[in-house]
Amino acid sequence: MEIILKEDVIGLGYKYDIVNVKSGYGRNYLIPTGKAVIASESAKKQLAEMIKQKALKLAKIKADAEAQAAKLEGVALTITAKVSSTGTIFGSVNNVQIANELAKLGFEIDRKLITIKDVKTVGEHTATVRLHKEVSVVIPVTVVGDAPVAAPAKEAAPAPAAEPATEEPVEESEATEEA
Repeated sequence: MEIILKEDVIGLGYKYDIVNVKSGYGRNYLIPTGKAVIASESAKKQLAEMIKQKALKLAKIKADAEAQAAKLEGVALTITAKVSSTGTIFGSVNNVQIANELAKLGFEIDRKLITIKDVKTVGEHTATVRLHKEVSVVIPVTVVGDAPVAAPAKEAAPAPAAEPATEEPVEESEATEEA
């Protein structure tokens, strides 16, 4: 029996595939549960038209994703995070924070489309935005601390003496009266 699958069936095929199955499996399970229809000539024509329309829709979705990817090409993000005195981040920078920063720049991108490895240090990182299964954009992300990290103090060089300072001697009686 030849049937057209209406959804993915494990071990048999994927949605819109035309497959041959035993008559009992088709009549007693696949067709009554709505997983398949009989592959008549009219059903095959409808399937061909549906696949053609779906291909056009998928091409439009891919074109939209490529247009949005072109807009995201020059974007670089800077995220401020709370850091300790050693320079490590409290917590981590994740896809939610990147989605919020992109929203501030006018790009509404779902956080589920953004992937980034655990960012737990200050510095340069990269995030990947997957707009379509064939279209993705890599965005550079710079993580900076909210407070400056304490740098080691430089030793102050002694200032050269330009002129010898002349101080007037203070009398002892005036100093003791003030105290």
